[in-house]
Amino acid sequence: MAVVQILLGWIAHILFYLFIVAVVAFLGYCLYLRHIHMKYDHIPGPPRDSFLFGHATMFLREMKSGRVIHDKFLEWAEIYGPVCRINFLHHVMLQVTCPEATKEIMMSSKYPKDKFLYKRLFCLFGQRFLGNGLVTAQDHDMWYKQRRIMDPAFSSLFLRGLMGTFNERAEGLMEKLTEEADNKAETKVLPLVNCVTLDVIAKVAFGVDLNMLKKSSPFPRAIETCLKGMIFNIRDRFYEFNPANRKFVNEVREACKLLRSTGAEWINARKTAIEKGEDVPKDILTQIIKSAGKEDSMTKEDEEFMLDNFVTFFIAGQETTANTLAFCIMELGRHPDILKKVKKEVDDVIGMKQDISYDDLGNLIHLSQVLKETLRLYPTAPVTSREVHEDMVMDGIHIPGGVICMFSSYVCGRMDKFFKDPLIFDPDRFHPDAPKPYYCYYPFALGPRSCLGQNFAQMEFKVVMAKLLQRFNFTLTPGQTFDIEDSGTLRPKGGVMCSLQHRSHRD
Repeated sequence: MAVVQILLGWIAHILFYLFIVAVVAFLGYCLYLRHIHMKYDHIPGPPRDSFLFGHATMFLREMKSGRVIHDKFLEWAEIYGPVCRINFLHHVMLQVTCPEATKEIMMSSKYPKDKFLYKRLFCLFGQRFLGNGLVTAQDHDMWYKQRRIMDPAFSSLFLRGLMGTFNERAEGLMEKLTEEADNKAETKVLPLVNCVTLDVIAKVAFGVDLNMLKKSSPFPRAIETCLKGMIFNIRDRFYEFNPANRKFVNEVREACKLLRSTGAEWINARKTAIEKGEDVPKDILTQIIKSAGKEDSMTKEDEEFMLDNFVTFFIAGQETTANTLAFCIMELGRHPDILKKVKKEVDDVIGMKQDISYDDLGNLIHLSQVLKETLRLYPTAPVTSREVHEDMVMDGIHIPGGVICMFSSYVCGRMDKFFKDPLIFDPDRFHPDAPKPYYCYYPFALGPRSCLGQNFAQMEFKVVMAKLLQRFNFTLTPGQTFDIEDSGTLRPKGGVMCSLQHRSHRD
């Protein structure tokens, strides 16, 4: 009995000391927060929701309501100006819409991607996701090595050689749309363009035929689940600890495992081919293997590093292009005059031929303008960010070092100080003779960390859209929503419902 009492006494003392330590730590954290507030509160920004959490609860409210959080950022930019402070616990983020500051920071390699965001992409709920791939690598030397190795797979010479695959996969989509038109069925566009872009990236990047339009596959669902999990992982630090979220958290982990196990399978098959001396394409998969630099005896971390890049390209090369195609079809359906003009251009440049050439793409001037205007209103990867460690001045405001700067092409693209009547879809903003936007339009980011695959994506977009416009008339189904879904990337919430009809040339 005496021993039990002694043990209980010890436990009580330990709990008391732990309580004191917790109180001291909490008070210390509050003092640190106060210091951060005093250091940065001269920068304009909205009132904090709370002393401790800053604006974090706003993120949660916007997510739960289904609204696009970037619209809130746009509202704040209009109210508080080109440099707007946002507090997230002890982190300070600045939303920057000042073109001069955008140019200075994004065009330089000395400002790394920020740890706060990109470490949240390393893992999703404890399961490795993008790791240290090309998008997420924060160390400049690590990133530069990867970029240098990957560059040959995105050279203009290599991209020219992809035209056959672009045409072939787009023809598969046209066959599916022909069935839809023959059946006079209402067609949801987004799932179909998701299939074709997934087919393209699997074939040209990894040498695999998925044939998504004819076969079912777990990949689209896995990608969607990972992207949705990514949003919760970034915006809600406590999401995975809520028992009510356990089912979805496990789904995200399994989706990550599926993508990475698929990558391991495809990489091992290619490595075996290389070891046997077989001819292999100089595609992204070969470059991923080359980037590890140890094809014969790799460590576990080398293998994980290769899988990081596999997942990065598998998702980035498919999701954003599909969403851009769907948004473009949606806007053309809402603007028959623009649709008529771009159809005429396709008729003049492509005519009735089935295979579109690389040179044809360069002559589709108005279609290029339509793409740029689509990306202005709907940049499917809307935000990038950088760390600024030293003091600097932005728009006349002294900024102490140690902040994260967010740059949103979505916000800038919808501000009337940069684009007149910004919510109106007007491809003539990007006419060759129109003045170029000055560091306020960057759907593929800017500077050395700009998107490596932007030319790839634009070529794929033009081939698919040109064939669609060449073969079909389409009208949007009445009553559908034109809202945006914020699910990691931006996508049309309703999926874009259309009625398709075969074209009778020249209609």
